[in-house]
Amino acid sequence: MREGEPPLIKGWIPFLGKALEFRKDSHKFLQRLQEKHGDIFTVLIAGKYMTFVMNPLLYPAVIKHGKQLDFHEFSDAAASTTFGYPAVRSGRFPGMSEKILKLYLLLQGPALTSLTPRMMGNLQLVLRHHFSMTSQGVGPESDWQGGGLYEFCECVMFEATFLTLYGQPPHANTNSEGIHWIDALRENFRKFDAMFPLLIARIPIGLLGKTKAIREELIKFFHPCRMAEWSSPSEFVQMRTELFHQYDTLKDMDRAAHHFAILWASVGNTIPACFWCMYHLLSDPQALAAVRKEIIDVIGVQEEPINTHDVTLTKELLDQMIYLESAINESLRLSSVSMNIRVVQEDVCLQLDPQCSVCVRKGDIVALHPQSTHLDPDIYPHPQRYQFDRFVKDGKEKTDFYKANQKIRYYRMPFGSGATKCPGRFFAINELKQFVCISLLMCDMQLVVGQQKATLDTSRAGLGILPPANRISFRYRLKQGSTVHEREALQN
Repeated sequence: MREGEPPLIKGWIPFLGKALEFRKDSHKFLQRLQEKHGDIFTVLIAGKYMTFVMNPLLYPAVIKHGKQLDFHEFSDAAASTTFGYPAVRSGRFPGMSEKILKLYLLLQGPALTSLTPRMMGNLQLVLRHHFSMTSQGVGPESDWQGGGLYEFCECVMFEATFLTLYGQPPHANTNSEGIHWIDALRENFRKFDAMFPLLIARIPIGLLGKTKAIREELIKFFHPCRMAEWSSPSEFVQMRTELFHQYDTLKDMDRAAHHFAILWASVGNTIPACFWCMYHLLSDPQALAAVRKEIIDVIGVQEEPINTHDVTLTKELLDQMIYLESAINESLRLSSVSMNIRVVQEDVCLQLDPQCSVCVRKGDIVALHPQSTHLDPDIYPHPQRYQFDRFVKDGKEKTDFYKANQKIRYYRMPFGSGATKCPGRFFAINELKQFVCISLLMCDMQLVVGQQKATLDTSRAGLGILPPANRISFRYRLKQGSTVHEREALQN
């Protein structure tokens, strides 16, 4: 260890180091090391030396070192390996990386305003279809039905998001096994996603059973010839398609792999986020009543039937729902384990504050672990408790949080930090709001009494929103009567 370097924890297993302990429960593992070694330490994890900065007051100093600490090298290599396309920054595709990043503006601002009604319509379409299918042979759609809450969120959000971004494939409704196309796609996606942590960890896909064949099936689904037949794709997908066609060096299957990667990016974390939002609301009668009342107050509707008439919710109206947004952010605080990773570009000593500097080596990784901030009792009193209005103060969004009597800039980080924040975060939050609104307006929902509380599946350490480790059963039905009557004034 060189002078100025933080304490090094290597473990006794060559190459793996502390990978197994980290993967088992990253938060508890890092918490123990912080108590023993202080706010900054280096850990050998799967062949990589990772320096963790655990104090959120030091985060701004890390984030501003953009030249010495780069995110794009790591993300490009990880994505190309995981999704099966050539590295964008390899030199074969000049300018592509910057153009791809620019297209994410089509999921923000004015473009998001036009995407909102698409998603609203698709959510209601999918939910109505879901009720019509699940009630066949059971009873009227108004009867209670049972199921898994995660599976319900997955079924609705997967299809609604796909239709919103990619449009509608032609009506070849079933595959060769007689399975509906969206069900077959979702099942393959689920199997691939189960292996995602191992792929990100650079485990060769050939060692992961049928994962390579499953990935190939998923990629084939997005072949350019096939996508050309889909109706009404979003502007975002259309512009990406046009961009990829500008590069002759990008093969059709590589273009398809890029589109598949966006599918994963759009639902891989949103589905578990939807689960936790709904689970916490259904577990807390006060929160559920307050959020439902806010939705009704903001959109100005009577709780009437919701069968044949769509509810229209603009982005402006969604933005007025302060308690809904706080409830969503609180769910993300409790379930997000995303790590902020930077690759060290040169041997350097980082000055993190006047009293603190740390030396790191080229090729090593500097990591922020926001979950430690999200669960810090100094910042959030009773951090393990769900408090739906935690991010509301005087009727507005609360943004002032403190540690050691100092205001924290990065107090909630489910989407990363600085210039490397998830570019689809505005679309994701908008989707979550819409899902909760439509679900509560269209459905009566109740958790099954007497079951174990939902716990986090900690095996996906450092990777976005954790899914639940156990099945949560609930019952649900269409609200009695049917649709909510929309106001003319809410039309786009």
